[in-house]
Amino acid sequence: MTVFCLAATSPAPAQPIDRHALVTRHNVTLTRIDPHAPLMLGNGNLGFTADITGLQTFPEQYSPIAPLLTMAQWAWHSFPNPNGYTERDGLVMVPVPGRGEQPFPWIRDWSELDKRPALQWLRENPHRFSLGRVSLALIRRDGTQAHFSDLSATRQHLDLWSGSLTSSFVFDRAPVTVETRVHPTRDMVMVSIRSPLVASGRIGVDVRYPGVSAKLNPDPSDWTRDDVHRTRVLERRPDRLVAERSLDATRYYSAILALDGIVTRTGPHGFRALRRGGERLDVTVRFDRERRPPGAQDAGVVARHWHDYWTRGGAVDFSGSTDPRAAELERRVVLSQYLAAINQAGEIPPQEEGLFSNSWNGKFHLEMTLFHAAHWASWGRPELLERSLGWYLEMLPQAQAQARRHGVRGAWWSKMTGPNGWNSPSTVNPFIMWQQPHPIYLAELVRRARGGDPAVLARYGEMVEQTAQLLASWPRREGSRYVLGPPIIPVQENHPPLTTVNPAFELEYYRWALGTAQLWRERRGLVRNAEWDRVIAGLAPLPERDGLVLPVESAPDFWRIAASPECSRNATPPRCLNRDHPSFLMAFGLIPGRVDSAAMRRTLEATESHWDLRQTWGWDFPVAAMTAARLGEPDKAVDWLFRDLPNNRWGVSGMTPRVHLEAERQLVGPAAANAGTGPDGPGYARAAETYFPSNGSLLLAVGMMAGGWDGSAGAAPGFPRRGWTVRAEGLTPLP
Repeated sequence: MTVFCLAATSPAPAQPIDRHALVTRHNVTLTRIDPHAPLMLGNGNLGFTADITGLQTFPEQYSPIAPLLTMAQWAWHSFPNPNGYTERDGLVMVPVPGRGEQPFPWIRDWSELDKRPALQWLRENPHRFSLGRVSLALIRRDGTQAHFSDLSATRQHLDLWSGSLTSSFVFDRAPVTVETRVHPTRDMVMVSIRSPLVASGRIGVDVRYPGVSAKLNPDPSDWTRDDVHRTRVLERRPDRLVAERSLDATRYYSAILALDGIVTRTGPHGFRALRRGGERLDVTVRFDRERRPPGAQDAGVVARHWHDYWTRGGAVDFSGSTDPRAAELERRVVLSQYLAAINQAGEIPPQEEGLFSNSWNGKFHLEMTLFHAAHWASWGRPELLERSLGWYLEMLPQAQAQARRHGVRGAWWSKMTGPNGWNSPSTVNPFIMWQQPHPIYLAELVRRARGGDPAVLARYGEMVEQTAQLLASWPRREGSRYVLGPPIIPVQENHPPLTTVNPAFELEYYRWALGTAQLWRERRGLVRNAEWDRVIAGLAPLPERDGLVLPVESAPDFWRIAASPECSRNATPPRCLNRDHPSFLMAFGLIPGRVDSAAMRRTLEATESHWDLRQTWGWDFPVAAMTAARLGEPDKAVDWLFRDLPNNRWGVSGMTPRVHLEAERQLVGPAAANAGTGPDGPGYARAAETYFPSNGSLLLAVGMMAGGWDGSAGAAPGFPRRGWTVRAEGLTPLP
C-alpha cells in the first residue's frame, strides 16, 4: 500500500512531486575542504570516499576519524589464526535462572583481552579493510608530487540526481576538472579528467593498494609494510591490467583501464595511468571477488540508475512550509536517502559507519539493522531491504545451532557479528536481545510494501517461524507469567546483565512479534501455535510505577532517582541511569504496543525533563518523534527531530557524528576518554564522524509521520497543520 498525502495550512492541489527539483535543490557544493565531511559515492556494495579533488589525493587534509577509503560489503579479512580459535573459545559459562549455566561470549572486564588472546582475535576477526586508494597524480614542473597548497580555486559539486561528483581547481595556472562516479552494478570507480596538463603527462591517476593495519579503527589501511601483502599482475596491456591482491588468506582482484592511455607500475603495490596527447583522461578502477576484465566508462548507466532510484521510491516534499525548519528537514531526508543507497543497501547488514570508515572492527550490529534498513520498505523500496534479508536466510541454520546451544528452540540471532555469524565477545553484546524479533518486523514490512504478495510469505516464512520459536522458548516461566532475563541487557545498555528483568521495550516487541508470526501462520494456511499464544498471554505486563513506564522492572525507583537533584543536574553519578537510549519509548512509537497513551505521554514528558540528553545517540531523536506522533503531538514530534545536541547535528554531507569527545569525557571521565577507552571497549572513546543509524531512523520516522501508521487518520498525521505543507507519495504506513 502506498499513500499520497498533503497537509497544509490552506488547501493546495494534489499534484505529483517534482522529484528532480526536490532532489537537486539539496545538491552539495563545497569550495573548501571540510575536514570532517568528505563526500561519498557508491552503489550499496562499494563505497568510495573522496576529497575535494574528487579522488583520494590528500588524505592528510582530513580528520583521522574521517579517512578516505574504498570499502566493499564483501571485503573481509582475518589475521592469521595459528591457534585455530573458533567461536567456542570466546565462551564462558553464565548462570541462567532455571536453566543452569549456559555459554555466552562474555568479557567481564576489558583487561581479559590481555589475559585471553582468543578474545582479542575473535573481536578483531573477521574485519573489513580498504580495497585501495585512487588519487590524482599531480606533477609539478620539477617532477615532484604536488602539495595541497599548490591548488587554488577549489570547487566541488555533488549532483544527487545523476550520482556524479564534479571537482575543479587550478594547478600550476592550469584548470583541472575531475568527474567521479561509481558504477551501479560493478564495484568500479570511474574517473574522467579534463585539463591541459593531461597532454604533458603531468596529471593522471594513481592507484595504490594497502595492507591491513593491526589498528583497525577507523582506518584499517597499512601503508608501511609492503612485504606482508602481495600485488601480482595477471594480465597486462599498455592501457590496462588485471591484478590479484593477497592479504594473508584473503584474495581479491582489481582491474585498471586507461582509455587511450598507458598504465605503468610505480611500486610493489602501485600503478599510474597517464595519457600523452589530448586533454582528457578516462580511467576506471574495478574491484572484485573474482577475476574480471576491466570495465569501460559509462556515465549514462550511472545517471539512469540514480534517476530510477529517485523516481521509483517514496518522496516527501516540504516546499511551501512556513516553519523555518522545513527546508532543513527536507535536506536531511534527501541526503539520508542518498547516503542510505550507498551504505545501507548491500548484500549483508551494514556496520554502523557503513562504508565510510571502520567501527567495531568492521562488524555489524544486528540490533541496528532495524534503523539501517526498515525504511527501505516504508519508502517503497522493499527490494533494497531484501538484499540484506538474504543474509538472514543464509545464516538461519547457524542461528538455529546457537539456539540449541542455549537450550531453546528456534533461531538465536547474534548481536555483533561479521559475515560468518559469530557473536563477537564483549562486556555487553552477548546479553543484548532486542535484535531477536527484527527478522519478523522486517519481513512484515516487506509483506506490507509488496501489497501482501504471497511470495513474501513463502520466501521468509521459515525465517519468521524459527525466529518466533526463539521468542516463545527463551522467556522464562516464573509463577503465572513469562519473564525476560536475567541475563539480559536492554536497549538502554547501562543495566547489569545478571540482575535485570523485563525491559519494557523488549516485552512489547516480543509480544508484538509473536502475534505477527501467528498472523503469518494463518496467512500460510497453518493453525495458530498454541504455545505462542500462551506466551503472548502470559508475558509480564509493562513495568510501570507512579504512572510512568519504567525502562526495566528491576529498577522500580528509576524515575524517582532520575528526578532527584543529583541526577537532574545531569552530573550522572553511577546510580543515575537516566542516560543512553530512552528505549521504553519504542514500546509505543516504533510498534503499536499495549501501553496506555496517558502513561506514555507522562513518560515522554519525564524523558524531556529528567533525561541526560547529552548522552543519547542519533536514532534516539527519531524514536522520540515517532512516540510523540502516535500520541497526537506533532509539534513535539518535530521538536524532537531538531534537538540541538551533539549527536543530532547534521553536516553539509548529511552525516551525523556518533559521539563527540566531550560527551565521552562526561561519560567515562577525562582520563579514560584521553586514553581512548569508552563503554564499548578500548579505542572507542573518540568520536566517529558519521553514524548511519541516524539517517535510517530519520527516514523511518519521517516516513511514518508523513505516511501514517495503522489507525492514524488524515494526511501526514505526524506533522503539525500550522506551518507545514507536506506532500508525500510512495510511502507505506507502518504497523
